[in-house]
Amino acid sequence: MNMSEVATAARSAAVPEGLSPEPTVDSAPQAKILLVDDEPKSLFALQELLSTLGQNLMIAQSGEEALRLALKNDFAVILLDVRMPGIDGFETARLIRSRERSRLTPVIFLTAAADEMSSMFRGYEVGAVDYLQKPVVPEILKSKVAVFVELHRKSERLRESEEKLRRLAAHLISVREEERAHIAREIHDELGQVLTGLKMEVTWLAKRLREKPLIEKTDSMCKLIDTTVQTVRKIATGLRPEMLDDMGLIAAVAWQAKEFQKRTGIRCRAKLPPEGVKLDVDVSTTMFRIFQEILTNVARHSRATRVDLELSVNEERVALDVIDNGVGIAEAELNGKKSLGLLGMHERALLFGGEVKITGTPGHGTRVSVSIPMRQRA
Repeated sequence: MNMSEVATAARSAAVPEGLSPEPTVDSAPQAKILLVDDEPKSLFALQELLSTLGQNLMIAQSGEEALRLALKNDFAVILLDVRMPGIDGFETARLIRSRERSRLTPVIFLTAAADEMSSMFRGYEVGAVDYLQKPVVPEILKSKVAVFVELHRKSERLRESEEKLRRLAAHLISVREEERAHIAREIHDELGQVLTGLKMEVTWLAKRLREKPLIEKTDSMCKLIDTTVQTVRKIATGLRPEMLDDMGLIAAVAWQAKEFQKRTGIRCRAKLPPEGVKLDVDVSTTMFRIFQEILTNVARHSRATRVDLELSVNEERVALDVIDNGVGIAEAELNGKKSLGLLGMHERALLFGGEVKITGTPGHGTRVSVSIPMRQRA
């Protein structure tokens, strides 16, 4: 019988036969707590002491075993014995905290040595949040562990809230893109057809007029209709470029770069892959919208005279680099309250497991690097 079974049997013996333990009032999921000690008696004592917290207690009798468990589980707190054969507690803590998944996991060191002042500092250096001497005071240990369990639960709830908000943002972005495409089609097809028909009617009327003032008026009306048609096309394209749907991201980026240069006078040099590359529609839309936001920021804030962009696509990801020669973005502007456009770029990329990196040097321009994996939405 292992130590977990011994602890379970001891707790079961306290319940009269024929009766089952009362269910815990707290309906929250159990937090995982890792107990690490090479002494079976010490592990058993810790299990018995912390069993009243009603959490999921996991045990390891070596640093190696603790590392394997830390790779597969998210722990609310780890209770770690300092002196163990093989990998000691300090090295175990350092390795646990060096891994991304467990780098923020709180570690409480337990030691039986009374002259461990120097090792106490060593423990804090490798990421310990507390350092207790054996035998521990039960009430103190339980209260400390309970605090970290509650913090873990709050962190989990916060993480769940963030995930829900991100899913909501993804839904809203998707709905907005669909609505944009719908409105763009309605404007282009319905209003475009009406304007075309109106011009045909005015042209028909002009051919039957003989008075010069009336002919001049119909000519003016035709020009006004032509201008309105161009405006309608511009609005429809702004809502959803047909090129993005018909020819894909690469052609749309090339078109947008030319339009940007024509509109702003800022030279735009583009390095693009062959247009035959097929991309996911949602990924293409996300990358294109981020590119539009980058160009908007360049036009508004950079005072640049040149923009170099490179779009690359492979089997794993699509990447975009945009570099301008403007004034350079300041560190304060990257996290400023008014940087909603930058926040929007980050969030769009994050929805697909991507990232946006922005670096700037005062007087030497700004670089924006976007990378989105070629897989399903995160």
